[in-house]
Amino acid sequence: DEQIERERVPQRLSGGCCALAAIYLMGKFYVANAGDSRAIIIRNGEIIPMSREFTPETERQRLQFLAFLRPELLGKEFTHLEFPRRIQPKELGKKMLYRDQTMNGWAYKKIEEDDLKFPLIYGEGKKARVMATIGVTRGLGDHDLKVFSSNIPIKPFLSCFPEVRVYDLTQYEHCPDDVLVLGTDGLWDVTNDKEVAGVVMEVLTGYEPNDPCRYTMVAQELVVRSRGVLKERGWRLANDKLGSGDDISVFVIPLGGPGNYT
Repeated sequence: DEQIERERVPQRLSGGCCALAAIYLMGKFYVANAGDSRAIIIRNGEIIPMSREFTPETERQRLQFLAFLRPELLGKEFTHLEFPRRIQPKELGKKMLYRDQTMNGWAYKKIEEDDLKFPLIYGEGKKARVMATIGVTRGLGDHDLKVFSSNIPIKPFLSCFPEVRVYDLTQYEHCPDDVLVLGTDGLWDVTNDKEVAGVVMEVLTGYEPNDPCRYTMVAQELVVRSRGVLKERGWRLANDKLGSGDDISVFVIPLGGPGNYT
């Protein structure tokens, strides 16, 4: 992340990206995730999550705590408190549900002038944004990202540090149908874990266990199904819902070889 910051000016590079990495070392898989990509292991039909997405919703308390400690980062335009909806001026003095960096649940507070500011975290699900700007809270880059029409930097709220999960391959017997799937959010936006596992099983059964291209075909099928088919109303899935409009990258990595196939 520091290297990206140093090189962004001479190389005229801006923006940022998520990062998802898998390293095999001494019988273990280390999966590191910073962003909203996802990794899962499919073992004997069972789904084992190997990452979690970092979004304004999942990191609410970290973001609010930073804003609480350093209120100058809010630029006098935002509040670190969260409310179920935007507060209207006519509601000054009334009580409304809120939560701060210390709370998992909600409580009531009397609405004050500062509560009329725009919330640090606004929206739900994929529409949640930090300072109404970015929907991913960990990743690389974005050093020059600012709130629209202002000089308020967003980078202080973004972390480049990944969460690492470890999977010990020596604890289980793996067959050629056991795989690690890595995918960007373009895949997971429209295809859930169970559907991905279904595609994996469906495609793998069409190939011999010692056929190395079977894993490439699984990745290709996951991309194709998540993108959909181009129609008059855009890319559509088999159920006619919108296909993924984001980039889709997928890796399918076998955990076992033909030698221990049963």
